[in-house]
Amino acid sequence: MIHGIGIDIVNLLRMKKVIEKNDRFIERILTIEERNYFDHLTNHRKIEYAAGRFAVKEAFSKALGTGLRKINLHDIETLADNLGAPKINKAPFNGKVWVSISHTKEIAVAQVILEK
Repeated sequence: MIHGIGIDIVNLLRMKKVIEKNDRFIERILTIEERNYFDHLTNHRKIEYAAGRFAVKEAFSKALGTGLRKINLHDIETLADNLGAPKINKAPFNGKVWVSISHTKEIAVAQVILEK
């Protein structure tokens, strides 16, 4: 049974500006494992990755029905499975979590479906 669905879109240019302006932003939004992966990416790919992960966390909070005010961003961790598909490894939800992330030159979008 579907518990909730959430979607979020992040503008890559806006994400780039936030990252450049705030040295601690990446540390604030990404878990240690997500940051380990982030640190090995090229500049543009870093922006896509951060935007995608932030969009997942927003979409998750929408699907849960709480918004980000009630969730610590480090409580949600999205890494890639062995085929490269995004997979939520850690989240404050007792059930199945489905996630999809996509990018264009300008945006990253994520959808999360929570299933019980």
